[in-house]
Formats: sequence, C-alpha cells, structure tokens
Amino acid sequence: MKEHHFVRPGGPLGPFADDYRTHLVAVGYAFGSLQHLLTQFGEVSRWLDSEGLLAAQLNEVQAQRFAAFRRARGRVTLTSPASVRPLLAFLRSISVVAERAEAEGPFEEFLGSYRCFLFNERGLADKTVAAHLDAARHFCLGVAKAPADLAGLRGSDVTSYLLTTCRRQSSPSARRTVVAVKSLLAYLHVTAIIPVSLIPAVPKVAGPRRCHQPPELSPSQVARLLESCDPHSGVGLRDYAILMLLARLGLRPCEVVALMLDDIDWHHGEILVRGKGNRHERLPLLSEVGSAVAAYLQEGRPAPTDGCRKVFLRARAPWTSITFAAVQAVVQNASQRAGLEEIGPRHLRRHAATQMHRSGASLSAVAEVLRHHDTKVTTVYVDVDGSALSGLARVWPGA
Repeated sequence: MKEHHFVRPGGPLGPFADDYRTHLVAVGYAFGSLQHLLTQFGEVSRWLDSEGLLAAQLNEVQAQRFAAFRRARGRVTLTSPASVRPLLAFLRSISVVAERAEAEGPFEEFLGSYRCFLFNERGLADKTVAAHLDAARHFCLGVAKAPADLAGLRGSDVTSYLLTTCRRQSSPSARRTVVAVKSLLAYLHVTAIIPVSLIPAVPKVAGPRRCHQPPELSPSQVARLLESCDPHSGVGLRDYAILMLLARLGLRPCEVVALMLDDIDWHHGEILVRGKGNRHERLPLLSEVGSAVAAYLQEGRPAPTDGCRKVFLRARAPWTSITFAAVQAVVQNASQRAGLEEIGPRHLRRHAATQMHRSGASLSAVAEVLRHHDTKVTTVYVDVDGSALSGLARVWPGA
C-alpha cells in the first residue's frame, strides 16, 4: 500500500490518530478511502474542539450535526451521518465512546418483554424485530400513557390510531405498520393483558398483494443476467454465484446474506439454508450452483476482516458480510448490464419456482424448496404455462 503522510490532528481525537490509521489499514481500506477517512478524522476532531465536546461525547446525534456542518461548507463527500460510523465503531471498540444507549420512555420495559417474545417465540430476524419494536413504540405512545393503560385498550382506539397514522404513509409502509400492530395485539392477547383479541379492529390496506407480484423472466433473460458478470474479477465471481443461488435454488436475499462457510456440505452436495422464522433446512446443492460458489471461494473471496465466516463478503473494505441491500444491488446492476428493465431478487425467486413447476415438480414440491408453510403462497410465485393447459380444455359442443 502507498504511504499516506498523516499529520496527527489537534482536538480531542488527536491521541487516537495513530491507532485509528493502523485499524483502517488492518481492515483493508484502499489508499483512496484511507485518505478520505483520515481527513474526515481530523475534521471531526477539530469540529468537536470548536463545539467544546470531548471524544467520549461523539455519538449518532453529533454525527448528524457534523454531517450538516460539512454540507453547509459545500462538501460533497462524506456528508452523511453514516460516514462517521467507522470512526464511531473504532472509538467504541477501544471503550472511548459508550455503546449506543437504548431508547428511554415509559414503555421500554414492556417493549423489552415484547422483544424477547419476537425473538424466542416468533423467531424473527433482527431487522424485522427492530421494525416491529419501532412500530409498537409509536403505537403505545399514541394510545396510552403507561403500560397499565393498555389493559383498557378498545377496538376503536386501534382503528382510530391506524387510520390517522396510515393516512400519512405510502401503501407499502401502511402495510408494514398494520402487520406490526397486529403482531403487538396478538402479544397483548396471549399474555392476557387484554382479554379479547383486537386484531379484527385492524383495517385492511387497499391493494391486494397479488397485484404487486413481479413479472416472469424468460430463461434467455436469466442467461443474459448471468453472462453479464465478469468471470475474471472477484466481484464478478461473487455476483455470478449470488445470481445462481437466487435463480436456481430460489433463495431469499436474507438467506444469501446468512450463508456461512460451514453451511455447505461439499461431500454430500447439500446446503443449509437459514430461512425466515429461524428455520434451518437443507437443500440439494446443484452442480452448477456449487461450481459457481466454489469458484468465488477459491479465486474471488478476499481475506475477511476479523475472521468473518460468511460466504459472501463486501466488494470493498472492511471485508465483512454483505447486506440485504447489497444482494438487491447485485441483481439490479446485473439487469442494467444485460439491458433489461430493472429487476429484483423476487423476480429470480419466481423464475426458479416456475421452472421447477414446468419441469414436472408438483406444487407441494416447489413449496418445499421455497420453504413455504402454505402452498397458497407458492401459487403466487408459480406461473402456469397456458399452452400446457390447452390440452385439458374440452372441445365446445358442435365445434
């Protein structure tokens, strides 16, 4: 790596400058990114000094203020509060900055019990639990002043809150709010806080889900997606392996993100899928999918940061696990390179289901591969071949 001439900045962060630079080099930041982050480090330190703040007082709120200060000066890079996350994470790792405090309020103890219910009983993912808790917190603050008041909750309170809240939201956001409130109401009922279930008081959101299902992709379009990946680069090998898992096995983006090195049984040709609801199920690893994953692991996967055991890593330092949004971006970028309309992972999941069904697999077999509890859900993903149905139609009398 090129040497970067780094002058220790003034301000409260000055004593940590050398350790921060060593940390950035260790996690694999490229020379250009390293320069930007070290320059930002100095600016943050001087800004804290001008505001009369100590290093220990740097947090998410101050990060937002610093980002606003940088934008006001006409800067165009590192102007988001998220850009301060690497610095915050480093300062927390050496115990200079305290861990992010939990929200405070009258319902936090109650929401702590609800959080345990969502994790242990429902088996929901971290991201889903966080969204449910956020919606539950707003609901509780909107209908009651203390947890004890929830015992007197009425159906009219639920309906009134949702009509007021959802009116300000888009249709997808309103659906998520309704789902979260239903989950909370179910918890209130099963824990006997309310004697009668109030879920029937939850209004429906207009627009059936079936209308929003992605269109079917043809095999030639999927082939163009796969061919758009560069087989001579690490990123291309990674993207190709991800697309194969989505298009051939119908994995969800969260399942691709959760895939661990130990989840692949190369000897028996199986893969452990860590699905929704904390369900772990094994699927056969198709040879073409296994070859794509093996090529990435052997030739494209960088040395991970902190010994990360996830299969798919970021394309840039730090070399940690990819995210849900990164899997979506892989599909969207491939669609642009292939000259297709922008598509997402659900298009490939639907393609996998349709191809399995047209190859002779029963609906229940497709549901098993897609890990659906109910075949009714599977029917949404499977497109029936109209030409195949024509042979079942009776001839019209007299025709």
